[in-house]
Amino acid sequence: MTTCNMLPCCKKDPEKAQKSDRGESSRGNWSNKAEFLLSMIGYAVGLGNVWRFPYLAFEDGGGAFLIPYLIMLFVAGLPIFYLEVSLGQFCSQGPIGSFNCVPIVKGLGLAMVVISIYVGVYYNVVITYTLYYLFSSFTSDLPWDGCAHWWNTPRCMDMMTSRNASCFNVSEVLNQSETTTSPYFTNVTTVTPVQNLTLNNTCGPRVSPSEDFWKYRVLQISDGIDNPGKIRWELILVLFLAWAIVFGCLIKGVKSSGKAVYFTATFPYIVLSILLVRGLTLDGASEGIRYFFEPKWEKLLTAKVWKDAATQIFYSLSASWGGIITLSSYNKFNNNCYRDSLIVVFTNSFTSIFAGVTIFAVIGYMAHVLGTDVKEVAAEGPGLAFVIYPEAISKMPLAPFWSILFFLMLLTLGLGTMFATLETIVTSLTDAFPAQLRHRKSLLTLCVCFVLFLLGIPMVTQGGFYFLHLLDSYAASYTLIVCAVVEMVAISHIYGLQRFCDDIKMMTGYYPNMYWRVTWSFLSPAILTGIFFYSLASYKPLVLDKYDFPTWANVIGWLTMISSAGLIPATAIYQIMQHKGTLFERVRAACRPESTWGPYLSVNRTGRYSSSGKHDVTVTSNVRLLSETSTTKNTHTDGTKILLEDVEIKPS
Repeated sequence: MTTCNMLPCCKKDPEKAQKSDRGESSRGNWSNKAEFLLSMIGYAVGLGNVWRFPYLAFEDGGGAFLIPYLIMLFVAGLPIFYLEVSLGQFCSQGPIGSFNCVPIVKGLGLAMVVISIYVGVYYNVVITYTLYYLFSSFTSDLPWDGCAHWWNTPRCMDMMTSRNASCFNVSEVLNQSETTTSPYFTNVTTVTPVQNLTLNNTCGPRVSPSEDFWKYRVLQISDGIDNPGKIRWELILVLFLAWAIVFGCLIKGVKSSGKAVYFTATFPYIVLSILLVRGLTLDGASEGIRYFFEPKWEKLLTAKVWKDAATQIFYSLSASWGGIITLSSYNKFNNNCYRDSLIVVFTNSFTSIFAGVTIFAVIGYMAHVLGTDVKEVAAEGPGLAFVIYPEAISKMPLAPFWSILFFLMLLTLGLGTMFATLETIVTSLTDAFPAQLRHRKSLLTLCVCFVLFLLGIPMVTQGGFYFLHLLDSYAASYTLIVCAVVEMVAISHIYGLQRFCDDIKMMTGYYPNMYWRVTWSFLSPAILTGIFFYSLASYKPLVLDKYDFPTWANVIGWLTMISSAGLIPATAIYQIMQHKGTLFERVRAACRPESTWGPYLSVNRTGRYSSSGKHDVTVTSNVRLLSETSTTKNTHTDGTKILLEDVEIKPS
C-alpha cells in the first residue's frame, strides 16, 4: 500500500484544485440573484394564475376562498417548494441526479422529466394560440368583432346589437328544402318540404363572435377526438415559431434565459397594472370586483373548496415537475434559498389575487354591456383567455391596442413556464451524460425542441384541441401529487429529516425550524394524500363542453399517468436488484445515498462530505506501483489529511 509519507508530492496542489473546481463549475450558474428570482417567478407565475385562480375564487366562495387558499399555502405549497429549492441547490443537479441521496426513488426524477416532456408538448401549443391571437390583433378591427365573417355560424349574435338576447330565431335561419338535423337548434322536427316545417322550439342558443372565431377560425374544430381532420397549416407555422422563440432564449442555457426573463417575468405585471387601471374606469367594473371578493361563508363547509384550494396552490407553484429543482441547481451553494422561496411563493399568490381583480373588473364590464349577471359571464381556462376576455376587449375603444397588450402578457407568462420546463429536460440529460452532452448543450437543446415540436403536430390538427385537453387533464394531474408525496416521504423518512436539515444548515447557516420539520415529515404528505384519494373518488370521465370523450381516450389518459408515475416503482425494483444479499439487505442498500451524493464543487464538500467525490490529483514519485488505481486515506508528512479515491498513480 502506498503511504503518504513516501509521496512528498501527493498533497493536493491548490492551483490544480482551483482548476478542478473551475472545471466543475462549467455546469453553469446564474449571473446574479435577480436572474434566478425572475426565472423562478416566471416559472411559478403562469397562465393558471390568470385563467384559473380568479374563476376558482369566484366559484368557491369569493373572499372566503382566501381562507382555505392561504391555509393550504402554508401547509402544502410553501413546504414542498422550499424542499425542492434546497435539494436542487445543495447538490447542483437536475431532478434525476438530485435523488442520488435516496437511490430507491431515483425513478422520481425520471417521472418529473417525463411530466415536463408532456407539459412542454401541449403548453407550447397554448402559446401557439396566444401568438395567433397576437398576430390577429394587428389590425384596425379585431376579427372576432361582429358576425359578418366567413367562419361565423348562424347562431352568431353580436352582444351589442343583441344586448338582451340569449337565443336566435330558428325560422330566420332555416331556408333549406330538405330534411335536416342541426346542432344549432333544440327540439326541432323537420318535414320535407320546407313549407311543412314544424318547430317545437324556435329559439336556438346564442354564440358570441369571439366563440365562433375561436372554434371555427383558429381551431376549425372537428366533431370529436376520433376525427382529427386536417393539419391547420397556419397553426403549425406558428407552433414552429413558438419553438424557435423558446430555443433562441435557451440556446446558452441559463446564461441566455436569465437575460430573457428580465422581460418575460416583469412585463406581465406592467400589463396587469395597465389593464387594471383601464378596467376600473369601465362601467360595471365595481360589480365584477364585488362578485370576486364577496364572501360566501357556507362554501367553507364543503370538501371541494378545500380540495380546489390545495390543488390550485400546488399546481400554480409548478411543484414536482422538476423545474424548481433544475433552476435552483444553478444557484451558488451558499445562496439564501429560504428567503428566495418565501419571495417566489408569496409573489405567486399576490399575482393570482392581482390578476383576479383585473380579470373580474373587465368581466363586470362585459356583464354590464350584456345586461346580465356576472356569474353568467365568468369562465376559466381557454374559455376565459380566448373567448370571454377577447370579446370584452373588442368592445373597448382602441380595442386592437388592448388586445395586443393582453396577448403579449399571456405570451410572456407562457414563455416563463416553458423556459424552465425545457431546461429541466435538457439539464437532466446533460447531468446524466456530462462527458458526451455538456459541451454540446446548444445542439441538445435544438434536438429536444425539434422532437417536442413533432410531438405537438397532432395538436394543431382540426381535432387537436381534444388531444391537448386530454393531455392537460391527465399528464400533470394525479401524478404530480404522487411525486410530491413520494418526494417528501423519501427525504424525511429514508434519507433522514435530520440529515436533510443539516445539509440546509451547511448551505445557509440556518437550521430549519419545527414548522418545516412537521410539514415535511407529516402534515404536507398527509394533506396531499387525502387530496389524492378524494380526487380519485370524485373522478369522472373527461368532458369538453358537452362532448364526452370516448372510453379509449380516457384509457390513453390513464396510460400517460402510468408512463410517468410507473417509473417510480420500476426504478425502485431495478435499484434493489443491483445489490446482493437478502431482500431486506438489498432494500436497505438501495436506500443509502450513492457515493457521489453531496455538494457538486469540491470546495463545498465539508464535514461528512469531505471524503466523497473525486479529486484530480496526479502523483509522481519513484515508488513501487502496487496497482493502477488505489483508494487510501493517509496523512502527509506535514500532518495534512488527504483522500485518494480512484486516483491514478503515475510513477515518474
